[in-house]
Amino acid sequence: MFTGIITDIGTIRALSMKGDLTARIGCRYVPDSIDIGASIACNGVCLTVTDRGADDEGGWFAVSISAETVSKTNIGDWAEGGRINLERALKVGDELGGHIVSGHVDGVAEIVAMADEGDSTRMTFRAPGALAKFIAPKGSVALNGTSLTVNEVEGATFGINFIPHTKEATTWGLARVGDKVNLEIDTLARYVARLQEYDAA
Repeated sequence: MFTGIITDIGTIRALSMKGDLTARIGCRYVPDSIDIGASIACNGVCLTVTDRGADDEGGWFAVSISAETVSKTNIGDWAEGGRINLERALKVGDELGGHIVSGHVDGVAEIVAMADEGDSTRMTFRAPGALAKFIAPKGSVALNGTSLTVNEVEGATFGINFIPHTKEATTWGLARVGDKVNLEIDTLARYVARLQEYDAA
């Protein structure tokens, strides 16, 4: 379980296919503090640590990624040298600063427009049609693992305002129109929609 509050920006050091896709990700986490088998959200995807260590470039951890996960996320677009948002799993007693995020991506959205508004940037996203009904104004979504508040919704598109801190503390300062981003809808929205379907049955 995660909160959508990014705690580091990782660098993809290496990608290799050994049955599944294996990624080595550079990070600022102390390697000895990362347990083998621990969960780390990488661009919002909950992945299991299979190895960790340190070298001349700093600390790193490795994860194995199934073909199913690659097909349902933007991991297929990862490349060596790329930057990704990281968050370690929530511990009992940790502050819940964002919203409850599972790390199970529901689909891939696309950035369709960007415009600067003062020091902030307004981005417009297009969600997959089947997920659009779960996105509401002033509701929460997780995009590339970041807990964000939706400003407005029109059909399958929705807008979010990124303040300077968010752009600096995450990879959102590197975002471009056309980028594919991992989308996880709010768990509460999912259950509300299911209750409505049940009541209508």
